[in-house]
Amino acid sequence: MTEKSATLAPLIAIIGCDGSGKSTVSTEILYWVQAYGPAAAAHLGKQSGNIGRAIARWPLIGPRLDRVIVRKTDQTRAQREKKTPGFFTALVVYAFSLRRLGRFKRMLAMRRQGLIIITDRYPQLDFPGAYDGTGLSADAPGSRFVRWLARRERRLYEWMTSYRPDLVIRLNIDLDTACARKPDHRRELLRDKVAATPLLKFNGAPIVEIDSSQALDQVLAAAKTAVARTLEARGFARSNG
Repeated sequence: MTEKSATLAPLIAIIGCDGSGKSTVSTEILYWVQAYGPAAAAHLGKQSGNIGRAIARWPLIGPRLDRVIVRKTDQTRAQREKKTPGFFTALVVYAFSLRRLGRFKRMLAMRRQGLIIITDRYPQLDFPGAYDGTGLSADAPGSRFVRWLARRERRLYEWMTSYRPDLVIRLNIDLDTACARKPDHRRELLRDKVAATPLLKFNGAPIVEIDSSQALDQVLAAAKTAVARTLEARGFARSNG
């Protein structure tokens, strides 16, 4: 545990590819962990899907604007190593990072108040360009402004990842199961996430590996065992009430 984290209430990060059950496991663990003390949930992904769905409901321009944003962010993923994205695309990507930073700061405030935090996802620096990592590259050729924006974004992520979770629960899943659970997701994007999941280090945080293709009760049992061990090591006791 870092000195910085030792002054805060525990943080349990639940990570995994889309379809691995992050949201379900996070919700169940949040309810269960309240026997140890006050707890709260935090979603630390970029939540672009939620924003896109909200924009798509706007009258007249909503669907068109949603398609533009989706296309621009997809182009950033595909072209990140080839060239710097355009001005509008870079601003969209940076805006999502600022939004994530705001949620991260609110989460830290809750930890300072003594709440045990269960997060769905967590920022990382191991894989830029995807999977809750930075969205811009300061090394790609092109616009000076966009490279400057990328450096600023990198500093945001360096600050967030300096807060190491007390425990990372990594939900591993195979590609076919992920695709079956998320038929609306593109297979190639799920493939990349499935491959990246086991390689994320989260700044040396303790990581527990769970096969999330198992039945939910088995996944939850393994997660609860890991969380209990972590909380009890921090001096928390489970109430029998």
